[in-house]
Amino acid sequence: MCTHHIPVNKQEAHDNEHKIWSRRSFLQALGIAGSGSIMLGSNLVSASAPSPLTAAIAAAETDNILVLIRLNGGNDGLSTVIPIQQYDTYANARPNIYIPESKILRLTDDFGVPSYMDSLEAMWGDGQFKAVHGVGYEGQSLSHFTGTDIFANTDLTTTGFSGENTGWMGRHFENLYPDYLINPPEAPAAIQIGQYGSMVFQGEETNYAFVTSNIDQLEEIAETGLQYSLDPALFDNCMYGDQLHFLRGTANTTYEYSGKIHEAYERGRNEVEYQDNYFARQLALLARLIKGNLGTKVYMISMGGFDTHGNQPLAHERLMTNLSVAVKDFYDDLTFTEQDNKVLSMTFSEFGRRIFENGSNGTDHGKAAPTLFFGSGLNGSAFVGDHPALENPDGRGNLAHTMDFRDLYATVMAEWLCIPIPLVEQHLLGHPYMPVNLGFNCSGTEFPDIAYSNDPPTPPTPTDPGEGNGENPLPTIPDDILNGIVHKPFYPNTSGQPMISLTMPATAHVDIQLFNILGQNLGSIFNQIVTEDPNGIDIDVQARVSRPLAPGKYIYRIQVQDKKMSKAIMVS
Repeated sequence: MCTHHIPVNKQEAHDNEHKIWSRRSFLQALGIAGSGSIMLGSNLVSASAPSPLTAAIAAAETDNILVLIRLNGGNDGLSTVIPIQQYDTYANARPNIYIPESKILRLTDDFGVPSYMDSLEAMWGDGQFKAVHGVGYEGQSLSHFTGTDIFANTDLTTTGFSGENTGWMGRHFENLYPDYLINPPEAPAAIQIGQYGSMVFQGEETNYAFVTSNIDQLEEIAETGLQYSLDPALFDNCMYGDQLHFLRGTANTTYEYSGKIHEAYERGRNEVEYQDNYFARQLALLARLIKGNLGTKVYMISMGGFDTHGNQPLAHERLMTNLSVAVKDFYDDLTFTEQDNKVLSMTFSEFGRRIFENGSNGTDHGKAAPTLFFGSGLNGSAFVGDHPALENPDGRGNLAHTMDFRDLYATVMAEWLCIPIPLVEQHLLGHPYMPVNLGFNCSGTEFPDIAYSNDPPTPPTPTDPGEGNGENPLPTIPDDILNGIVHKPFYPNTSGQPMISLTMPATAHVDIQLFNILGQNLGSIFNQIVTEDPNGIDIDVQARVSRPLAPGKYIYRIQVQDKKMSKAIMVS
């Protein structure tokens, strides 16, 4: 055990380490026990270098950046965007919590925001602020948990613990980095500040976000390049000091993106003095990483406290004041490096609030609410869409949605991140593309008329089959063959050992390599031409390696020509 020669504050931190840093925590950090966010899963392949394929994909991507701002708890839309033309109905429904006309900042004749959000007035004048009315979906859930899941997985059939378990951005990253488990990108695909990896970034195999539990942890990583302090004073006079030092050092080594974040932090610099609150600190750090050219395309931060069942006026004023001031400072900061036009921010929340106040000077869970967009890339400020009519709420006082949130997601993906429209529809679980004119356009779609149809994309023109004997030419391999390959591990009851089911959409030469959790190649477990067969083939993993496999987690990678995709598999 440790002596008491360590200062009290360090002693307390040290004791907490022994409480928290359990063997299971260490195994999870290495990705050995269970699955989690990218900071766990990607550690398995930290020694791997990016492949030419992923480098080419990254080079072809737009340099636009998306910042997702989660308003946790259910933001009250009527205290955010005030419908001036429906003001009497609004005020009568909220006699104790309505915002007086004298405290409304009128941005147009029809709509305004509370005067405590006046930091956004300059952004409005500079064409950097849009608000989209009435965002929601059909049959909107009023549950925090289900509502959060639906806004993440875009599956409207989600109820309780059932529903799609991957997210809209996770499905995008899974398509973008099919060989991710072996060759992750050089920079984190996404960075999230939050206790757990959000379903927004969840794919079938891993969560694609680099996750820190709070801003303190991400600031520590950015400043030092390490996840855990290796201050010798924490380990002096401690029976387990050497072991704890070793575990911390190993975790820092496997936390592969920490050094990249630190390098970007050192290159970047804040030119604006941000307020000292949790939300402002998040945006200040994001600005520095973006200005340091980290290379991450999507960030997600959050602000809690929006579940305003009681004493809403003071709570909501504090929240929206902090948000508007921090967002304004963030874009002023980015202006110094002329990156303000490359960063789009958008808010989202699991639901809105009802029209009528409750008996506690608050509002209860409701439905439609506005989504706010910020950035010079908006090319003009506006209120977008139709505001819900306040005169005809449902029996519980809920606003009817006038904008499907998936249309906003689709527009951001196709027109800001420049993802092909067929893939956008795929990532949104088949939701048809209905773009919203937010001021940016990548696909060439004309607004507001939608020229795109839901017909499948035209197949690629066949290429030269290459050399052959004339009678048996080499098969033509479609460019999008990876999208048609179906493969998944399964575990027969008879043997319990892993098998891989493989179905090919076309005849092609297939090579499947097996890797352990350290990224070491254990050899090929399949290497031959596979013909198109609706029944597919089953591959016995254990039978195709030269020595028995120890129980644990492995990764297999399928390669067809220069195209690769990977997935995890368990050996018992």
